Amino acid sequence: MTNSVTRKTEIKIGEKTIKIETGKLAKQANGSVMLTCGETVVLVTAVASKEPREGIDFFPLLVDYEEKFYAAGKIPGGFFKREGRPSENAILTSRLIDRPLRPLFPEEYYNDVQIISSVLSYDQANLPDIISIIGASCALYISDIPFNRPVAAVRMGYLNGDYLINPSVEELKECQLDLIVAGTKDSVIMLEGEAKELSEEDILTAIEKAQVEIDKIIDMQIQFAREIQPDKIEQPWQPDQLKLQEKEKYYQLMKRDYSDQIETALSVLDKKEREDYLEKISDEIISRFENERKETDPGLKVSWITEVYDSLCKELIRKMIIEQEIRIDHRKMDEIRPIECEIGILPRVHGSALFTRGQTQALVITTLGSVRDEQSIDTLEEDTSRKFYLHYNFPPFSVGDVKPRRAQSRREIGHGALAEKAIKALIPEETDFPYTIRVVSEILESNGSSSMATVCGTSMSLMDAGVPIKKPIAGVALGLVKEKDKYKILTDILGIEDHYGDMDFKAAGTVDGITAIQMDLKIDGVSIDILRDILEKSKKGRNYILDKMNSVIATPKEALSDYVPKMFIMKINQDKIGSVIGPSGRNIKKIIEESDTCIDIKDNGEIFITADSIEKIDKAKYLIEGLVKEVKAGEIYNGKVKRITKYGAFVEILPGVEGLLHISNLSHYHVDKVEDVIKMDDEFQVKVIGVDQQGKIDLSKKELTPRPNRDQKDNNNRYRNRPSYK
Repeated sequence: MTNSVTRKTEIKIGEKTIKIETGKLAKQANGSVMLTCGETVVLVTAVASKEPREGIDFFPLLVDYEEKFYAAGKIPGGFFKREGRPSENAILTSRLIDRPLRPLFPEEYYNDVQIISSVLSYDQANLPDIISIIGASCALYISDIPFNRPVAAVRMGYLNGDYLINPSVEELKECQLDLIVAGTKDSVIMLEGEAKELSEEDILTAIEKAQVEIDKIIDMQIQFAREIQPDKIEQPWQPDQLKLQEKEKYYQLMKRDYSDQIETALSVLDKKEREDYLEKISDEIISRFENERKETDPGLKVSWITEVYDSLCKELIRKMIIEQEIRIDHRKMDEIRPIECEIGILPRVHGSALFTRGQTQALVITTLGSVRDEQSIDTLEEDTSRKFYLHYNFPPFSVGDVKPRRAQSRREIGHGALAEKAIKALIPEETDFPYTIRVVSEILESNGSSSMATVCGTSMSLMDAGVPIKKPIAGVALGLVKEKDKYKILTDILGIEDHYGDMDFKAAGTVDGITAIQMDLKIDGVSIDILRDILEKSKKGRNYILDKMNSVIATPKEALSDYVPKMFIMKINQDKIGSVIGPSGRNIKKIIEESDTCIDIKDNGEIFITADSIEKIDKAKYLIEGLVKEVKAGEIYNGKVKRITKYGAFVEILPGVEGLLHISNLSHYHVDKVEDVIKMDDEFQVKVIGVDQQGKIDLSKKELTPRPNRDQKDNNNRYRNRPSYK
């Protein structure tokens, strides 16, 4: 670091105070800060390589968010007992830090930059993600790395009509909104959040309130940097004048000789044909200028020609949109590509849907399982589980590529998480639908906004499976092309429009409001007025797609697939859980074996019984009820003789529950031997006549038989007392 003197600052945002300290820890990094909020402590470092990476045309920024289990007083699970590969939450938070920072680095800066955010202490109340974004900006801004425009972030909640700034973990559980807003001074640069069907106006109000707090945090960073006075690197990344001149020369030549051809290629509707046409032009240009280079310009690099060609394509596309209002596929600015929807296309799965929009296609499959299929999550917070989860797969053939398939990419995890947020608010409560729900989205074709195709396909697939979601959900992606004060918003963007545009905005929801929102920019921010326009067009597009989906399936199917396991929930007193489980699990194992079911018991006394038939569930239910039912005097049961003694018989009245039927309670008549009246395995009704303090049960058979009259009794006694002549 340029200045190792320890310096501190702090700021109050909402009800929380964020403290920042530098100069004490990690002093060999280009920039490092330690942030504290409550008892949550995060160390953020920023380091840049001294030389740019050669032969690349992208900015090599790497962000790692590291969850240290010791921060929450926990030891990691597994054999090695140490942190391993990043969790899904860590990957998503890394992306959250990366997205607002990346657009603010200089265009020609190709040095490797690595930001590491390490959670050192976590108090279970103040989430580390927001202060990690602030810390990353601050570490860069006070370092010598060329990052000259600070960023800040705020989490907004909405509860009972009030907006909460940086709500606690407990408050978030009750909130209708969880929205992270990141921005620069006076403009928004990133959005990420989920909501419970909030209106566009409610979302916009939250963004406006967040911007006020963002401006305060940025002012604090500026003042903090003034105190430190970092020596910023003097733009060594800028290309030399020769390169600039050469690129400009070839740019003008390409523009003069190839603009018409490129515009013609850009107007081709089919994605593959358009890409092939553009590649053909590129090959022709490279071949021409390479030959010229050998003769007149040996210093020219092929990579320069490719960069110039890409710049020309970008300029022509943006000019068509801004000046002529012409999109590549000739749609209007707010027009959505043709949509096709199908359901039930796979015979053995529990639910399936195929959603096709233009050349983007998602096959979405729903699978229903038992409680033990819930996904366990081991994080810094309390270990939890999810009963609904969504997996997004983006195979290379979806864009005509050849690539090895290994672990899920960060992009796949991010897209799946966004779609899951969009659907989650409409998933029924466990009491209404006890199944664990897994959704898998297979992207079969991609030409823009496959994550929103996943949302639409998931909604239909869930309804096809009979999951009682509250309403259909749809999503749409919008783009932005902005040149000075002019801008155009594009509804349902193509991949090439995303590539050459300035924004990727996604919003999903129902006809009544937004359930998920995400925005990433390639420029340094957009105003609230532009955001208002974007949200209005997003709502219009979403409702159009919902109408198309509803024409195929508008409500969940009433019956589940025959291949879905049957499930029943019963509730017992918590003090009876031990009785059901039994010593070393003996009772529950016996029930599972005898009924051929799958049984899961929760700590609150809920028992989930899963099987492939109702008959098996009924048997398991009967066996469990026998273990937990409290037998009371006066109740009548169907009993079965299990054991006979001289003084009576032991009769099973419930599974595993026996009572004593004393010989005196067998009959109104005198009985010499128990076997004279009943035999082993006889079944008959008995009445409970008493339960003592130890739980021992006394039964009677004679109380359920008519009492004989006096003549019958005298005759019977006379017969019994007659002498024997044997």
